[in-house]
Amino acid sequence: AGAAVSTASQTASGAGKHTLFTPDKLLLVALVAVNLGFLGYFKYFDFLTGLVNKLAGGTVMEPKNLLLPVGISFYTFQMISYVADVYRGTIAAEPNPLNLGLYISFFPKMIQGPIERYQGMGACIRNRHVTPELFACGARRFIYGLGKKVILANQFGSVVDKVLANPMDQISGGLGWYVGILYTLQIYFDFSGYSDMAIGLGQIFGFRFDENFNYPYQSASVSEFWRRWHISLSSWLRDYLYISLGGNRKGKFRQYLNLIITMFLGGLWHGASWNFVLWGTFHGIALAVHKMWMSIIGRKKGEQSHGWRRVFGVIITFHFVCFCWIFFRNADFQ
Repeated sequence: AGAAVSTASQTASGAGKHTLFTPDKLLLVALVAVNLGFLGYFKYFDFLTGLVNKLAGGTVMEPKNLLLPVGISFYTFQMISYVADVYRGTIAAEPNPLNLGLYISFFPKMIQGPIERYQGMGACIRNRHVTPELFACGARRFIYGLGKKVILANQFGSVVDKVLANPMDQISGGLGWYVGILYTLQIYFDFSGYSDMAIGLGQIFGFRFDENFNYPYQSASVSEFWRRWHISLSSWLRDYLYISLGGNRKGKFRQYLNLIITMFLGGLWHGASWNFVLWGTFHGIALAVHKMWMSIIGRKKGEQSHGWRRVFGVIITFHFVCFCWIFFRNADFQ
């Protein structure tokens, strides 16, 4: 498919390059549609069925209760990034289907990432080296990740599950905040622990993956949080969704709207449920508000606050993230 995009891109020349429907664009749209079609069918068919039935006030469509293929969300994004990068000319098409298959289905990163680009992983596939030092480094990183998952995340999660199993009227405000903070720690150590294990296994086999977390709860703004949290996902959403929507090139209002749409779809990508949609929308609105505030005070992109302003920003950002995790954790809005 990537070779076909590359060939079509090379043959579409002259005035054809400036038309709306060139062969390479049509092929790109078709391949992205096929990938999203599989993801939409398996992950969102029952969600849409329930929505249609609720709007119709009766049973119009029967849910299929489909089993979700393992890792479909992650390898779908990887396939889309590969096709898009070939179309843009960022990478050359991979002529060897085995190499491409290894990139898509490399087991350590299939379930929770990181979402690797072919530009980096393809180079490792073609020129891979396994050394005792790299093996030892990978094994140590894997053990760190396993410790985060088993010793910390699972223990925090067991407390959260036990408390939330009680009726809501038996959970006080203080206990609710306690559980919220515990879940905030649980989900960090769960996701970052899995990323550590994937990175460690990759090193054992001679692959180098990018870091996926960088102390996100030390962030002083929501924008900084998304530069530190699940970095491979946030960069994918930026490069292939936010920029494709227009990014910041079409005025301030459009930029804010693009941020909200990007995070809305990012929330929906996490799961076929309204709680994920709200979680993503909250973050999108917060990103838009932060960008608006930055433009009002005249602070440049990437410029960090210092001193008490940063402490204040970290406290506010951490509690906002805690609040949003409540919706991520619970599909029951009550």
